[in-house]
Amino acid sequence: MSAPADAKPPSKLEHTASWYAASANAAPARPALSADVSCDVCVVGAGFTGLSSALHLAEKGLKVIVLEAARVGYGASGRNGGQIVNSYSRDIDVIESKYGQTTGRALGDMAFEGNRIIRERIATYGIECDLRDGNLFAACNAKQLEALRHHQTLWQRYGNDSLELLGGDAYQREVGSNRYTGVLIDHSGGHLHPLNLALGQAAALESRGGVIYEQSPVVTLEHGAPVTVKTADGTVRADRVVMAGNAYLHGVMPELERKSMPCGTQIITTEPLGDELARRLLPNGMAVEDCNYLLDYYRLTRDNRLLYGGGVNYGSEGPADIEAVIRPKMLKTFPQLKEVKVDYAWSGNFLMTLNRLPQFGVINDNVYYAQGYSGHGVTCTHLAGRLISEVMTGRDDRFDAFAGLPHQPFPGGRMLRVPLSALGAWYYEARDRLGI
Repeated sequence: MSAPADAKPPSKLEHTASWYAASANAAPARPALSADVSCDVCVVGAGFTGLSSALHLAEKGLKVIVLEAARVGYGASGRNGGQIVNSYSRDIDVIESKYGQTTGRALGDMAFEGNRIIRERIATYGIECDLRDGNLFAACNAKQLEALRHHQTLWQRYGNDSLELLGGDAYQREVGSNRYTGVLIDHSGGHLHPLNLALGQAAALESRGGVIYEQSPVVTLEHGAPVTVKTADGTVRADRVVMAGNAYLHGVMPELERKSMPCGTQIITTEPLGDELARRLLPNGMAVEDCNYLLDYYRLTRDNRLLYGGGVNYGSEGPADIEAVIRPKMLKTFPQLKEVKVDYAWSGNFLMTLNRLPQFGVINDNVYYAQGYSGHGVTCTHLAGRLISEVMTGRDDRFDAFAGLPHQPFPGGRMLRVPLSALGAWYYEARDRLGI
């Protein structure tokens, strides 16, 4: 079960008991910080945001130290569905309508860049992470299928020409389920083993001279020049800091937590299905997410397990019996798996914002942050790392396009944000069921 958002992390944290952890590439256990050190940039958090930022900065010749409270990829970066999904949790047309054409164009021009960065990293550093091409969005009713037509047109306007819409029964070329009315395939997307991607980028950072300390949760951050970052047994003094803890900051910077909310999601992974059954479920091995507000997502692993996730727990507390929650969702999609055993079940937290768009910014001119990807973080975290490296080395226009987005606190404050968000989710879930 995931820890409550306000809980302090225990003294030592290991990877959750997921299929990812069980199948992870070999990686060293890095020591905890136990000295006073200095650097150009201190990055707090060794997930995708932190590792992407650190690697981009190290490639530019800066001395980088990463502090991780647990293990590399411990949080959402090592637990998610592993899908390379383009754009953001709110798509470009919503950004255009709410924040204007200039902001929409700026973010639209970057909407597919995170995907490219991931693939560049894998190719440049030879990261073994089970990369496969193709993901698709599945419509559960006619209204959602029409929205996918609009989605295709929108993305094509911003340069994604790798889209294919399949209506009627044609979608069963890709998904062996009777649940849908059509799908939109993004051939430029894909899926991978996210924990191995994180571990590979950590090794790449170290090859560039970066240093990672694990089991080193930050106790306090003191603003100034330099910034002083303290752990239980050591101190880092840095010219600049990147806060990349997302849903796992644990109260270190309350000013970053007031306008966001940790949320839990759950995943199960079946026993190996065998080649024949796996091909019947997903004939071409693409990753799938449906178009519901509380969406389901799934894909095949390299050993032909079905990895299936879905649902949201607002406030980050997960259910005691994850399989009991997710298995019925899986069987609704694939009733032919009724007798199949589940080998792994786990939960993890992601960070949600009220407008479902990421929060970028800088505090006191030398503490940078990027967080709140709202369930759409695999690609955007990698973009964030590049933009942080840009703004630190003289180019600020692209970072500022995100930093200029307005963010408001959740209605009701910390006390009422969970029940009010759950009530809103119930409303949209009811609309999905009714197809309205």
